[in-house]
Amino acid sequence: MLVSVLAPGLLTTVQDAGRQGARAFGVGVSGAADAYSLAVGNVLAGNPPDAAALEITLTGPTLRFGRSATIALCGAAIDAHVDGIALPGWRPIRLRKGTTLTLGACRRGARAYLSVAGGIDVPLVLGSRSTDLRGGFGGHRGRALRRGDEVSVGSPPGNAHHHREAVAIAPWWIDHEPDLDFSDSIAVRVLTGHDASQPSDALHAHEWIVDASSNRQGLRLRGPALQAADARERISEPVTPGTIQLPSDGAPIVLLADAQTVGGYPRIGHVITADLPRLAQRRAGQRLRFIPVDHALAARANAQQRARLGRIAVGVRGLRTED
Repeated sequence: MLVSVLAPGLLTTVQDAGRQGARAFGVGVSGAADAYSLAVGNVLAGNPPDAAALEITLTGPTLRFGRSATIALCGAAIDAHVDGIALPGWRPIRLRKGTTLTLGACRRGARAYLSVAGGIDVPLVLGSRSTDLRGGFGGHRGRALRRGDEVSVGSPPGNAHHHREAVAIAPWWIDHEPDLDFSDSIAVRVLTGHDASQPSDALHAHEWIVDASSNRQGLRLRGPALQAADARERISEPVTPGTIQLPSDGAPIVLLADAQTVGGYPRIGHVITADLPRLAQRRAGQRLRFIPVDHALAARANAQQRARLGRIAVGVRGLRTED
């Protein structure tokens, strides 16, 4: 099936769970900035959790479906309509062949995910279908979607549903808490970094504001200027999504999905994996504060999040069997 792009939205890209195993060659992970929402959306659509979907930033596209499809919208709360019918998030939705789906503004959160049964079917590049915007490869021609594009969708698992209604919405849904928090101010758990700042508790002592220059590479934060405890020049060292860097201007940067593989700025902290989805949903002007935790708590939080995803997958399979 082809999905036709009638309007592209602000920044709509193909993303999956990321490009693993290529960092040694200088290739970043990319993938969904909010991996939790991607996984839940795929499970709701009947796909593997790591299948490719559309990541939508702030304002969504208008799409026409070439055949009937099961979709799910997760992540940010986004205005979504079919034939004047408002579509809710976090549940399976069936669309008739020829349906036009209009996705508007994200009301809460920064990134929404549209999963389609069968997954977005673009070529694998280094084992992933994700778009690397900085490198210009992967996804759909290495770029964001544009008006007039046509995106392929794979064959849906199981039997395709054919129905007469323009839209059929499941009566049940998935609760996104506690993994996402769309409040204006949130807490994010962080591990001690390789480098120290001064004063030593400065990162945790203040609330930070997300700057408008933030993007998929990282969140730039506004607040009191920090200084590295060791001001000597250093060689570039490995960084990953979640690393908190301290540039010379004293304004921290928290790296996200499109993070580079190495960097020369001091590394003053690292956000735990379980809280990266919360960071991905921050908008310009919103606030966050960092709470220091140890490695044991970080590992436990990650295991608990994975366990919740497992329970969701089991529950959704059961509901689909009853459908």
